Amino acid sequence: MTVESPAGTATAAVPELVQLLTPEGERVEHPRFSLETTPEELRSIYRDLVLVRRFDGEATALQRQGELGLWASLLGQEAAQVGSGRAQRPGDWAFPTYREHGVAWCKGVDPLNLLGMFRGVNHGGWDPYEKNFNLYTIVIGSQTLHATGYAMGITKDGTDDAVVAYFGDGASSQGDVNEAFTFASVYNAPVVFFCQNNQWAISEPTERQTRVPLYQRAAGFGFPGVRVDGNDVLAVLAVTRWALERARNGEGPALIEAFTYRMGAHTTSDDPTRYRIADELEEWKLKDPIERVKAYLVREDWADQEFFDAVDAESEQLARRVREGVRNMPDPDPTSIFENVYAEGHALVDEERAEYVAYAASFDGSEEVGEGR
Repeated sequence: MTVESPAGTATAAVPELVQLLTPEGERVEHPRFSLETTPEELRSIYRDLVLVRRFDGEATALQRQGELGLWASLLGQEAAQVGSGRAQRPGDWAFPTYREHGVAWCKGVDPLNLLGMFRGVNHGGWDPYEKNFNLYTIVIGSQTLHATGYAMGITKDGTDDAVVAYFGDGASSQGDVNEAFTFASVYNAPVVFFCQNNQWAISEPTERQTRVPLYQRAAGFGFPGVRVDGNDVLAVLAVTRWALERARNGEGPALIEAFTYRMGAHTTSDDPTRYRIADELEEWKLKDPIERVKAYLVREDWADQEFFDAVDAESEQLARRVREGVRNMPDPDPTSIFENVYAEGHALVDEERAEYVAYAASFDGSEEVGEGR
């Protein structure tokens, strides 16, 4: 795939929303961005979208069955995540929130590692330095500062890698995000700020977060902003590649606003029917990111029913692996929470561990819990 950089500086005639694939699955051109794809690449992208959605749906079901404590679904945002994830090179780093399951998939993180955290048996389960994918961040917006700091370090290392910082429309109101914009701009850091505007910060609509489109905020910090159809995986791929390339070339940060929609609840503890109308949901169903890629493949005669059936079968295999893997996850040793608090032993931690062991033992009459280290 190749992406052409935007030509010129005038933007008056450029559509506000970058789109390369319509909701009906028709391929269109954009005056600033272009993307060349092969049938094999399109089929691979479709596979990623389907598998990510199936895994996400299975995780929601597992939470409802009591197997997970919580789950933050990405339903409806698959294109934004797969498109931006596939745009990254192996050396690029991603700093996620708690919903970037599709990006994790593209970075090679096993879905079971994600689920282990939401089950409460690990603190992430993957090695960030192996996957170039930081651990999930629950504190809203703080990962943008982490990403900016890491990007500033990259420039000192002299590499041509880049960083993608993910956050939502609600997080854009956080001070951390705006501070990250300031540092990234002043230090010309090679970071791409990727905002998934799913239009609802839990129960608050975007219009209560900002008076202007989010991508326009970038101009106030001195770097470009682009709004892309977040349900169009090809447009997301093209725009993210453009932003990453300009970051590598020393042109500094960029803000991408992926205009999409959260089809489900904010998390499994949320009830979106209390603040959203059904008509809104029905309207966005017609813009489904997977269906438009499928329609494009069929329109171009690049995939047949046998291919689609095979992908569906693979998605069911993934769901079975996820179900079995989650239910067979061993509980951690309760005393392991005291490990790795400090690089070396610490008297206070040793004291707290001993107190906990004695307290837990008082319930069953035993003298030790776990290894009691």
